[in-house]
Amino acid sequence: MIINLRVWRQANATAEGKMVSYRVEGVSEDMSFLEMLDLLNEDLTVKGEEPIAFDHDCREGICGMCGVVINGSAHGRGSSPVPTTTCQLHMRSFADGATIDVEPWRAGAFPVIKDLVVDRTAFDRIIQAGGFISVNAGSAPEAHSVPAPKLQADRAFDAATCIGCGACVAACPNGSGMLFTSAKITHLAMLPQGQPERWSRVKTMVATHDAEGFGGCTNIGECAAVCPKQIPLDTISQLNRDLIKSLFKGDGKGK
Repeated sequence: MIINLRVWRQANATAEGKMVSYRVEGVSEDMSFLEMLDLLNEDLTVKGEEPIAFDHDCREGICGMCGVVINGSAHGRGSSPVPTTTCQLHMRSFADGATIDVEPWRAGAFPVIKDLVVDRTAFDRIIQAGGFISVNAGSAPEAHSVPAPKLQADRAFDAATCIGCGACVAACPNGSGMLFTSAKITHLAMLPQGQPERWSRVKTMVATHDAEGFGGCTNIGECAAVCPKQIPLDTISQLNRDLIKSLFKGDGKGK
């Protein structure tokens, strides 16, 4: 296969960026999208040119580090029949000779570091604001010593699958991180261990979300449509319910 790429190149956060065209030959349809970028970077290196900087880690669809916008869609969702991470998007999803635009996440809270790499540490600060529970630091508790109802446990597990890739932010017209924030809040709100900080958690995490420069949620739903772990949109409803309740409760345990 031959692929024509238009890639966003930006030397650093303050430099002016632009789209640069590349022709990539010898692409196998079994390559992942990142392997195709590796092939291009090998060619650029041989030519003595600066390779394209892009984020990646596990390449197994687990960590979410690989996020880029492909043809206007986060993780290339528009080219894949199911939501996926960029590393699990394969070149057989594209036609021979296709022209593909590749850009970084576009959000005020995710400043560009270089080329396709953005700074997503704003997510870390949201987690630090409330993504924890009070625990006894002694020995590990016995398994199943704190029972959780099946439906609540299942909902907590669904929310806990969020990998923090940022696709929800990139897809949202408002640049909102509410799907990410609500997943973390819902995960702990559904479990007995998460009750002590439940009401303070939602207030501090939402406040941190807003302070980091993320936009407001208007329930457009693009976030859930591109989420590679299919976090349900109604986790945002859970966040809103807990936030309203927190205004009438103290920081202690509540139901």
